[in-house]
Amino acid sequence: MTSEDQPAASTPANTTLANRYGGQKRVLAGRTRRNVVIAGLAAGIGIMAWMSTSLTTETVSFKDIGYSTTDSTQAEIDFQVTKEPGTAAKCAVKALDAKFAVVGWKVVDIGPNPADASADGGRTTAHRVELRTESQSVSGVVDNCWIPGK
Repeated sequence: MTSEDQPAASTPANTTLANRYGGQKRVLAGRTRRNVVIAGLAAGIGIMAWMSTSLTTETVSFKDIGYSTTDSTQAEIDFQVTKEPGTAAKCAVKALDAKFAVVGWKVVDIGPNPADASADGGRTTAHRVELRTESQSVSGVVDNCWIPGK
């Protein structure tokens, strides 16, 4: 028997990295990569457009200043409204009793105000509303303000 006829004792296993850890990872095809980049750019442009238009919308905000109750059928609520000077707004004002139940409610029209030389350019105005109540109120607040038609 020659050495060629004898079976090999045991051949060492192929220990290359590709056999041990797998082959190279597949890269994205050119068309797929292009589509991913286009989708990312479109999403970025859409987000930028939404951000730029949301910043230009007119907003209105309010701040409760105080309240007083003259008797069990009437309350006065003082508040400030901040908005663009030429814009009209509406505010819902409510009076509450000791159990936080609504005992008076009114929607107040806030007209456009002329711009003046104040620090904020006439954006903030103070308002006092007399509100009829069903029973004694212990609190008066602005529920919400909005720009009509928006």
